[in-house]
Amino acid sequence: MSGRIDKAFARAGKAKRAAFIAYITAGDPAPARTVVLARALERAGADILELGVPFTDPIADGPTNQRAAERALAQGTSLPGVLGIVRELRYSSELPVVLFTYFNPVHAYGLARFAVDAAAAGVDGVLFTDVPVEEAGAAHAALRRVGVELVLLLAPTSTRERVKAVRKLAGSFVYFVARAGVTGARATLEEGLEEQVRLVRRLTKTRVAVGFGVSTPDQVARAARFADGVVVGSALVERIAELGDAPELPGEIEALARSLAIATRRK
Repeated sequence: MSGRIDKAFARAGKAKRAAFIAYITAGDPAPARTVVLARALERAGADILELGVPFTDPIADGPTNQRAAERALAQGTSLPGVLGIVRELRYSSELPVVLFTYFNPVHAYGLARFAVDAAAAGVDGVLFTDVPVEEAGAAHAALRRVGVELVLLLAPTSTRERVKAVRKLAGSFVYFVARAGVTGARATLEEGLEEQVRLVRRLTKTRVAVGFGVSTPDQVARAARFADGVVVGSALVERIAELGDAPELPGEIEALARSLAIATRRK
């Protein structure tokens, strides 16, 4: 394993902050812009890049990310193309990359082949939105053989048995869904979230990142008090949708991301 994810969390913890995990959809607004946006996020203070693989039926995503996937697909973005984007990013950056993907594109590509090619491109982790831990054994084995982490999801509705099952396969961190439902901005964070995150950390013995519904600096600051990492996606994706391929896009994304990164500092 490259160790980039683990080192990113360690650096954040040493600096007394939560790791800032920034999500964008690969290929939105265009494949050629994704590396530019990734570097802008890195300059702003992103510790980890979560890169969405566009899919035709993104059932776990809300309208914002669904439209981003549609735009990316319209630009011809494919799974091989996403791996190419990561490969290009690696020429100039050691920013850890986690692919956020549905299993169907990987199944069509071939799981073993995907694992090898993802590792060669410089992918650090893969999160399958639609593969429960009970069915994740094959993916975990294929990725582990090539040094890529499998990032697993847990939710407020997860049973203790599922949490314990995740512990057996977890890598540097688990992704805790802040609330049931699809991705997207929310006005508030769920009550009881802190207690749930602390329980998951205790049961899994690993770091916990919180995402789904975290979109403002205030929400990031609140989550950062108890989570090891905070994921923000919809706020960034919405800004990309507003600006399209405008020249000022990278600068605007960098400014927004910086405000979110600053909020991860624990007081």
